[in-house]
Amino acid sequence: MASRLEKVCAERGLKMTEQRRVISRVLSDAHDHPDVEEVYRRASELDPKISIATVYRTMRLFEEANVIERLDFGDGRARYEESREEHHHHLIDLNSGEVIEFKNEELEQLKEKIARELGYDLIGHRLELYGVKRGTPSNRKKE
Repeated sequence: MASRLEKVCAERGLKMTEQRRVISRVLSDAHDHPDVEEVYRRASELDPKISIATVYRTMRLFEEANVIERLDFGDGRARYEESREEHHHHLIDLNSGEVIEFKNEELEQLKEKIARELGYDLIGHRLELYGVKRGTPSNRKKE
């Protein structure tokens, strides 16, 4: 059965090789935000013949086709997730590296209000919050 991402790729006219199918399955099944090396590790468990170069090329192709999004959580590694219609943000736990996705309508309205007050129509944005659980020390400074 085709993964969600494979169906999107087919809708956008991308040629789906078997290795691209494997990579799309890995990304569709991910409940985290894997970097390329982690996608490669998971893909090679499904297809030991897959190369890291193929994973890099496929990730770039998927990103250019807007079927995946590149995320930067400040740890020096590009992370990825499927592009989705519904908008969401991320809270990154600086101690554990856990990434929590959240939606907040009040925040969405506030961003629109700020743009309007500054004389702009908001056409896009990205928000990542960085924190530590209450009562837990962190070695990182607030930005």
